[in-house]
Amino acid sequence: MAARPDSEALIVGAGPVGLFSVFELGMAGVAARVADILPRAGGQCVELYPDKPIYDIPAIPEISGGALAERLLAQAAPFDPQFHFNEAAQTLSGDVENGFVVGFASGLEVAAKVVVVAAGGGLIAPKKPPLKELPAFEDKSVFFAVRDPELFNGQRIVVVGGGDSALDWAIELAPQAASLTLLHRREEFRAAAASVAKMRAMVEAGAMDFRLGQIRGLKGENGRLDAVVAAHGGETFEIAADACLMFFGLAGRIGPIADWGLKMKGPLIEVDTAAFETSRPGVFAIGDVCTYPGKLKLILSGFHEAALMARKAVRYVRPGEHHRFEHSTSSAILHEKLRR
Repeated sequence: MAARPDSEALIVGAGPVGLFSVFELGMAGVAARVADILPRAGGQCVELYPDKPIYDIPAIPEISGGALAERLLAQAAPFDPQFHFNEAAQTLSGDVENGFVVGFASGLEVAAKVVVVAAGGGLIAPKKPPLKELPAFEDKSVFFAVRDPELFNGQRIVVVGGGDSALDWAIELAPQAASLTLLHRREEFRAAAASVAKMRAMVEAGAMDFRLGQIRGLKGENGRLDAVVAAHGGETFEIAADACLMFFGLAGRIGPIADWGLKMKGPLIEVDTAAFETSRPGVFAIGDVCTYPGKLKLILSGFHEAALMARKAVRYVRPGEHHRFEHSTSSAILHEKLRR
């Protein structure tokens, strides 16, 4: 086993809500470590849509997922968080009186006085069609997320799906593509009405094509795509393509955290909204991984949850001490950190 570093708080999840928790805990005088199964901070915002604009962060009219993660890291930096990436949380032992130990798949163990689960949707993976030839093309000419839009310059692109991601990227990439075809199984879409209207206008103007159908196969050699095979109404047809982007949604699961003895509601962790504490004292759950009456899966909701979590967590970390709520404008702890 790896050495067990001591920590006042361990945050499981380095997405936006987990990163903001570093700041909120720091404001309360609690030092935090952060662990995530992904190779970098930012969670789904960075892994799945780093360039997609987000419009509902207070006082920021528009920001990309990647830029939001960068700002949250900068905001947390004065509190010197320590990160453990590529680490999948497995086990939880201990209690709030004696401290907790979280074990990871790598053998790492982290001891902490409180644990904050900010795992978002859990172990997220894109849903994939059951095509036997798919593995040969993945990450070469077939993709489930766009991390570098410039890779698709001048290519013949097929976008498959009918949700927000499919339409957003079809609209975004069409101007730089040699051709772009949106393939969806029906005329109705799950995307925002404005995006659907813009897509239809671009189709009418000849800026992209739309085909009804379901993907049935991929043609090409050595990972290089030549065509997408689709079918509709008993007819099979091919669409010439250099790249195919598939957006069938995401499949999430909480994984071994479901075995931590926490009260669950389906795949989500139930919490008390006074402090977003789980049924296990000293273990908190915030962000998309938690549920309660009226829950909204929004980043800004997770920020609120992090603030209340920190107020309760500090009582466990330093029992018996008087803890006074302070605004950031007058926080002695924050100002001391910023002067360094």
